[in-house]
Amino acid sequence: MYRALFDLVLSRLDPERAHHLAFVVIRALPAVGLGGVARRFTAPDPSLAVEALGLRFDSPFGVAAGFDKDGEGVLGLGALGFGHVEVGTITAQPQPGNGKPRLFRLIPDRAVINRMGFNNRGLEAFAARLARRGPGVVAANIGANKESADRIGDYVTGLQRLWGLCDYFTVNISSPNTPGLRALQSRANLDELAGRIAEARRALADGQTYPIFLKVAPDLSDREIRDIAETALAHHINGIIVANTTVERPDDLRAEHRGETGGLSGAPLMARSTQVLRRFHEAGGDLALIGAGGVASGADAYAKIRAGACAVQLYTALVYEGPSLVKRIKRDLAERLRADGFHSLIEARQAA
Repeated sequence: MYRALFDLVLSRLDPERAHHLAFVVIRALPAVGLGGVARRFTAPDPSLAVEALGLRFDSPFGVAAGFDKDGEGVLGLGALGFGHVEVGTITAQPQPGNGKPRLFRLIPDRAVINRMGFNNRGLEAFAARLARRGPGVVAANIGANKESADRIGDYVTGLQRLWGLCDYFTVNISSPNTPGLRALQSRANLDELAGRIAEARRALADGQTYPIFLKVAPDLSDREIRDIAETALAHHINGIIVANTTVERPDDLRAEHRGETGGLSGAPLMARSTQVLRRFHEAGGDLALIGAGGVASGADAYAKIRAGACAVQLYTALVYEGPSLVKRIKRDLAERLRADGFHSLIEARQAA
């Protein structure tokens, strides 16, 4: 039914407007009393439960940052069956993002190009919403303002303001839509960033600490992967989310908007992001890994787990497949585990 709705209605709307309309529905689920019903309908197989870094996910399957930039739909997204919800990217000060149009569907390629530019309403409003977020594993994805004089200071400010309001933090250093941001992935810059983040966490950790992840690009060389893994481990960063959108454009893209600038996400990213995930698993065995990029099926999610991920995330596939995709992926993932003789996802990951 959703695919028919997409083909007949949503695909004809401006992508940002279509997203807004879908988000209105998701936000409304708890308000009209359907949150609990939806949650029971999407309850996962017990074999999909995962424990990592002191967190328990009832399934490894989460929604990536970008879908809910301002933390407005946490309860609704949880009701759809996601095992965790990552909200943001949030910046210290509100900012409008880049000029429109800035979001483009590549329908034949099952992909999206965006150059949103961290549009959000700012840290204070975000913190107020997280304080009322309800149950479930919720992460805050923090970034830097485009015009900031101290971008690393922006990350520290985000960590300090949101401490105690979420279950883990993601430090987004890989969006291609804020000029110069990806330079923070270089060894020298990342060493300074991770050092200041670690210092802030030590000052905040009054008997309670939270895992911190870095979100990296898929456009990394093997040397850059090793450098990031080593720097993260040296500063006690807990994990890596692999990966953000890519600035590369595969030759086989067919859609009209394939030449637009911005980050490409969706199906064309699956193979490359999984390869980079596997490289991080080899380079930093003590780092918890979350696989993102191109996940659109149980097979995709399983490939990420077998490459070393303890959890997976999606966003773009929801545009094309709708909310029932979450239940289908979890069912397929459980069936693939049983077919390969695994009793849990932990066993499958350990065999990676």
